Amino acid sequence: MPNKRVHLDTVVLEAVELLGADERKSFQELADEAFADLLKKHHRPVGLHNALRQSLRHTPANTNRRKS
Repeated sequence: MPNKRVHLDTVVLEAVELLGADERKSFQELADEAFADLLKKHHRPVGLHNALRQSLRHTPANTNRRKS
């Protein structure tokens, strides 16, 4: 996994570390959860499996819908 650097304000970092201690999660686990939530919010898939699932059409292209 490639490493990336992220700058966090001291206050934010302390709050994240306290949350990690309370939830018994590492900083990496909290970061993974936060980025997954961000991608979900913006309707972006996480991983190939989810990208393929999202790319499927909900309605087949050749289906003629009848208007009632």
